[in-house]
Amino acid sequence: MQPVFEESHFLGGFGFPDGKFRFKADWASTPVANDGLRGPWRSMPTLPDYWPVNEDPDDERPFKLATSPARNFLNSSFTETLTSLARERRPEVLVNPADAKTLGVTDGDVLRLGNERGETRLHARLSESVQPGVLVSEGVWPPSAFLDGWGVNVLTGDDSVAPFGGAAFHDARVWARRG
Repeated sequence: MQPVFEESHFLGGFGFPDGKFRFKADWASTPVANDGLRGPWRSMPTLPDYWPVNEDPDDERPFKLATSPARNFLNSSFTETLTSLARERRPEVLVNPADAKTLGVTDGDVLRLGNERGETRLHARLSESVQPGVLVSEGVWPPSAFLDGWGVNVLTGDDSVAPFGGAAFHDARVWARRG
């Protein structure tokens, strides 16, 4: 399946008429799939740079929620193995102790997270490794593992990723309340 050496090392150039590589993207004229460019591609930087595309916290939803993989789940297949389940126990949300104090929650309390997309409940796990203002829900748990049957993905968007679609890893803004 490996292309020949000359092709895999771009010795004949890149996929542009002049064969040159483009460090500065011209998104509007980039060769694309049949369905074209997707997502907010018009606001993408032309050079590699920071792109503020994720949701920023606001007064109603003051927390950033990161949905990171759990250490003991390689992928969703491992959410069904007894050893991985024993290590991870249940869906939880990591909360900085200062935020937990403000919210009136302690380790193990139920915390309700929500935004305009929906809401779910998880047990809180206090952690100094999480920055204030950030909540982290680790794992690829099925919805059935959550207290109300609504998984953490109910809080994330399903928007297409610029410029061509593909895997999306979203940080979402959420509110958090005890219970």
